[in-house]
Parts: sequence; structure tokens; C-alpha cells
Amino acid sequence: MSETFVSSTTKDLQEKRKKYVPKGVSNGNLNLAHHAYGATVIDLDQNEYIDFAGAIGTLNVGHSHKKVTEAVKSQVDHFLHPGFNVMMYEGYINLAEKLCQITPGDFEKQAIFFNSGAEAVENAIKVSRRYTGRQAVVSFTRGYHGRTNLTMGMTSKVKPYKFGFGPFAPEIYQAPFPYMYRRPNGMTEEAYIDHIIEEFKDFFIATVAPETVACVVMEPVQGEGGFIIPPMKFVQAVSQFCKDNGIVFVADEIQTGFGRTGKLFAIDHFDVVPDLITVSKSLAAGLPLSGIVGKKEILDLPDPGELGGTYAGSPVACAAALAVIDIIEEESLVSKAEILGEKLELKLKELYDKYDYVGDIRRLGAMVAVELVEDRESKRPNKAKTAEIIRRANQNGLLLLSAGIKGNIIRFLTPLVITDEELAKGLSRLEQSFV
Repeated sequence: MSETFVSSTTKDLQEKRKKYVPKGVSNGNLNLAHHAYGATVIDLDQNEYIDFAGAIGTLNVGHSHKKVTEAVKSQVDHFLHPGFNVMMYEGYINLAEKLCQITPGDFEKQAIFFNSGAEAVENAIKVSRRYTGRQAVVSFTRGYHGRTNLTMGMTSKVKPYKFGFGPFAPEIYQAPFPYMYRRPNGMTEEAYIDHIIEEFKDFFIATVAPETVACVVMEPVQGEGGFIIPPMKFVQAVSQFCKDNGIVFVADEIQTGFGRTGKLFAIDHFDVVPDLITVSKSLAAGLPLSGIVGKKEILDLPDPGELGGTYAGSPVACAAALAVIDIIEEESLVSKAEILGEKLELKLKELYDKYDYVGDIRRLGAMVAVELVEDRESKRPNKAKTAEIIRRANQNGLLLLSAGIKGNIIRFLTPLVITDEELAKGLSRLEQSFV
């Protein structure tokens, strides 16, 4: 595919964007979407893009899935938003029931809904603090949990997420998290895992006392941090530490949930059941919706009025979410995720054989990443090459995202409904972008 054509209309809108929209809102692609379906986006000038970004992981069921759009249109014909706090509606209740049924854990559960992932994380902390009577919150190095004041404090990457936006909420601490690719030279995987587990336990001696900690919030696979997959032994050690010390264990499944990793929820890979799970992104196929699902004894403790929000649990978004859950089951997207991930990994291995700057390939299901380095011996992060490939991909008609605190990782969040034809086009354009 040649470089995209840009019309005068597109140029006019790009200029308006510069004038009226703050530059702090980033844009990976400066063209303008006109319509989209599956894993394909068409811009105003009829240029075609294969979407390997999925609106930062919100589109596991793809763009404009017929079942989702029909559910949304049907709901719009009934009402837009009576406000669940004012008058209840069945979509909210039915979705809460469904999520309580499909999330891990055989204990009594409840679910509550909000608008964004950051809201879900904040409210998971609220209920954990109420339940435990404690204040401290522990997240992990390289973790990402949102852009609100509290969640910025939990997030590792200073620029662009935190720089100049402080002060941040107190009693927020970041514990060590394993990074298998970057373990010390000469250290075996087993020794490294044991070392990080010991460091995690020491953290609660040197940094914060476990008796003061309300919750530990963990991404089962770190998203913005670079699709870092922790060993099962580490996740189980964290879970057991929380149990032993009366700490609420929260799995942040905002990017990893709803089939992305080859399980309905990523935490299922680790034989661990969290107390609470935060969900958003692919829950509602791009409509703003997030939630917390977990132990009733925790979620049911606050009194009426202490949880919620004006737009929390939009009936239109709930309708979309119920359709999404049906689609995941009907179209076997959980098993398709593993097949898709294998195909992406195979192409990346081909690129690994051709280019020395391809350092590490990792995936869980269709949550796939490639880490770029200056050379494989030094493993020095290659941010410039990463930016170059993503820029070239956009020119070639492929939407890609970077990740990692040093900006040297390309992450793949391809819609799980991608067709063979779309995937073939995308992989071809990916290969053309590596030089």
C-alpha cells in the first residue's frame, strides 16, 4: 500500500484539531476515521487501515459488530439514560448478573458499573479501604491504572502520564514485578523468580507494613508496561501473601479481559482467584463502561449513595456489553484468540530471524508484543526504531501501538474477529514496515 491520500477536507479538519483540541491529547494517526467494520477502518479519503490497535484494546469483538449495533439501536429507541441512581433498568441488573456468573470464584459476588477503567480502579480502592479499615494501596513497577490523580500515583511511567501533574494521593506504593527478559545475566529463570518473590516480601518490611495495606492491585499481564507476563509462581505468591495478611487482591483486567489472552480473564492462567476484578475496554465494544466484580462481602459494605455516578452504568453501554458477552461465546473468541496469537507470533519470529533489533517476542493468547533493542547482546531499548516502524506502518495502512516505560515495545491488540483476509493484509503491511 502506498502512502495515504489526504484531501483538503482532511487537512482542514487537521488544522481545526490543532486550533481547538489540546496537544496533550495524542493521536497515533492524523487522518480521520469515516467508517469501520471488523478489523478495518476507512478514513475520510477512503484510505484503508488494518487495525492492530483495537482502540487500545477496546475492540475484541471488532468495529461495528452487527449484534452490538443492533443492541445499541434497540436500547436507544427505549431510552438513553434515566440514571440508575434515579430509576433502575434491566440492562444494568442483567449485566451485573452475567458478570458475576462468568468471572472466576465460586463465592457470592456482586458487580457495580462506572464509566472508565480509572474509575473502576478508584472504586475498587474505595471499597477495599472501607472493608479493611486500612489506607495504603500497593501497585507494581511498570504498572498502568489510569490518568486520574489516584491512578496516576499508581502508574509507573512518569512521562507522559505524571510529569508536572502532582502532587499525588498519599499512601500509594509500587512493589517489584518480574521481567523475565531483563533478568540479570547468568541468573536462571527459577532463581530470578524466587529472587523477585523475596523482594516482594521484603518490600512489606522496608517500605510499607502489610497491616496498613487495604489492597494490592495487579495487572495479570502488564499492558502499558510492555505486555510483561509474570510467572505463575509469582502471581500465586502475591495472592497468598494477600490472603495471609488480610489484604484485598484486585486483578486489573481492564486490558486483559474478555478473551484477549486465550482465557475469558487473564487471571485464569495463573490458577488464582482474586477478591475483586476491574473490567472495562472490550467490555462494551468501545462504549464507555467499566465495572468491578467480586466478593459480595466487600462490595455490599458501603451504604446507599456512597458508590455510583451520574452516568455510571449507561443503559446503552450495558446493552452493548450484554451483546459482547454473547458474541464472545457464540463466535468462540476465546479459542480464536490463541489461534490469532500463534499467527502473530509466527510472523514476528520470521522478523526475528531477519532483524537483529528484534529482541524478545512474548504473548499470552492474542496479547502479543515484540521488544526492540539496539542489539540482542546489550538489550539496550531501541525507542527510535520502534517509533520509525509505527510511523511507517501508519503510512502503509496499519494501525499499531507502542508500549513500555522506555517506548521500545510494539503491542498487538488485534480484534479477535479479524478475518483471514484482514490478517494477511495486516501481516504483510507489518513486514513492509520492518527494515
